[in-house]
Amino acid sequence: MKLLVIGHSVLDFIRSGATERISAGGIHYSISAINKIKASSDDIILISQFDDETFVYFKKEFDKINKDFLLKVDKIPRVYLSTDQENERQEKYENINSNLTIDHSRLNDFDGILINMITGFDVTLNQLKDIRSKYSGLIFIDIHTLSRGLNEDFKREFRLIPDFKDWAECLDIIQVNQTELFTLSIKKSELDIVEEILLLGVKVICVTKGKFGAKVYYENQNEIASYFIAAKKINNPNVIGCGDIFGASFFYSYIRNKNTMESLINAVKNAELFVENKLL
Repeated sequence: MKLLVIGHSVLDFIRSGATERISAGGIHYSISAINKIKASSDDIILISQFDDETFVYFKKEFDKINKDFLLKVDKIPRVYLSTDQENERQEKYENINSNLTIDHSRLNDFDGILINMITGFDVTLNQLKDIRSKYSGLIFIDIHTLSRGLNEDFKREFRLIPDFKDWAECLDIIQVNQTELFTLSIKKSELDIVEEILLLGVKVICVTKGKFGAKVYYENQNEIASYFIAAKKINNPNVIGCGDIFGASFFYSYIRNKNTMESLINAVKNAELFVENKLL
């Protein structure tokens, strides 16, 4: 398999109560998951950025993949995360970089393209349209921070994504969590939003539901089908990066088998291993 992964690398400052830890974040989680499940013959190409000061946090996992399209910058983004098990995390950004540079000449070499909107600025809508016009394979997107606007204090607040129908028309698989789903459309119910998005040509919508599990929607014989897997109860879960692990696992599996239910099973399994600190 030849897989293209696109997304910003960020340095996370994770605050929980009175404690804070610093770790590689952003696309690092997606790459780490793929490194755990890939075959030795797979070629994983990453489009991202790095800086000299923080690369030590990313080096172990990035050294296992093709780094030809990693771009050196002065500073990658820093993200300050405040976690709460019952609510959406709070995020504040520093050093948000411009969108990533993408070489369109080799796109059809890839079996799939995974886009993780880590900062929300990783890929522009025009870039996505250009990719879709030149690439006939599967495109997966984790909506992630595209669902959050940026206020004057560089805090990220949920908002309705501008022109999301145009985004959706370029995509095959969309991943959102329960809150992000309602940034895709003005519609007010999960099923109504899913129906609207699937009518735009999207093949699969993955909705992660935190401690409750995950659900996929897809079209089957002109009807909307769905499949849900409940998550097992885990004490003191490691939740930062869990969605990235889920998405990378789902897409990798889906490219291999084109089976929505089997891919969901694999994704939930790997996400559970991650929150138990058993995967990475």
